[in-house]
Amino acid sequence: MTPALLVLLGLSAADTPSTLPAVFEADLVRVTPETIDGKKMTLYTDTGGGLFLTGAAVERLDIKAETVSGPPNPDGSPSKRQLAELPDFKMEAWIPAPLGNGAKFGVMPTDMAQKQGFSEDGMLGQAWFGGRVWTWDYPGKHLRLEGDEWKADASATRIALGFRKDGDGERAMNFPRITIRVDGKPIDVLLDTGAMTTLTPKALQALADHGPAERATSMIVDSQFQAWRTAHPQWRVIEGAQAQTDSPMIEVPEVEIAGAKIGPVWFTWRPDKNFHDYMSSMMDQRIEGAIGGNALSHFVMTVDYPGAAVYFRCVRDCKAKPRPAP
Repeated sequence: MTPALLVLLGLSAADTPSTLPAVFEADLVRVTPETIDGKKMTLYTDTGGGLFLTGAAVERLDIKAETVSGPPNPDGSPSKRQLAELPDFKMEAWIPAPLGNGAKFGVMPTDMAQKQGFSEDGMLGQAWFGGRVWTWDYPGKHLRLEGDEWKADASATRIALGFRKDGDGERAMNFPRITIRVDGKPIDVLLDTGAMTTLTPKALQALADHGPAERATSMIVDSQFQAWRTAHPQWRVIEGAQAQTDSPMIEVPEVEIAGAKIGPVWFTWRPDKNFHDYMSSMMDQRIEGAIGGNALSHFVMTVDYPGAAVYFRCVRDCKAKPRPAP
């Protein structure tokens, strides 16, 4: 439903639940809205990502972009950046604008997007998800924006999420921290629906699962990777598994999420600094990696950003019955 129609009906986007146009592929989710003049977009969704449109998309869709002052360059000189809004969409192929950021997106220059191998029209990250309630039905392949009347399913298990707050105790960022368990031990990680890897031919041959090279993954820092490898030398490791980085990945036979034991789950290696320093600086406490769609795909998952909680219903290959929601 378009924002203009919502206004005419006396509603807000938060009032009206909506199943968004979305494609689930290899446990990664892209939304595919269509503008009122029939132009389709493909936007990568990522609870652990940023918020931007590409310059190529802005040009193709004839979106007006404004130039504003950006943060100073490393040498102290002033910088400029572009901001743009989403175009108007057809009612049946609509997605909402972010609640924050003045509903605006940064514009990634086309050459930068190409250098990073980013082929979509943009990314919908933590600033887009923040402030709302969302359901990822991985088995059913649906992404749903819940309305004000949403209530948790009685069979779902509630897990508290951690978010970074500012000095006044207000939400500063919307990167969600969740606690999972491996070997019975708690591990704090980023809830990261966009965690992705591209596998090398060697890794694809070793897996022999007939899946695509580009797929969802989970990630773990080197220190934990090595601890698992030492404690469990029988766990499979594929060296040189990730294209470009040549990173290895390790197969964890069983991961516990919200009381449900699922697995195996592959974790891609990352340097400690990637999560201990960089990602943790945007979260409420230190994390050891990220849990991605290759693990979350067992669930119907609802993230309640205002309530700082996530609700899980394990519906695929669960090894233990989830605990009831508190």
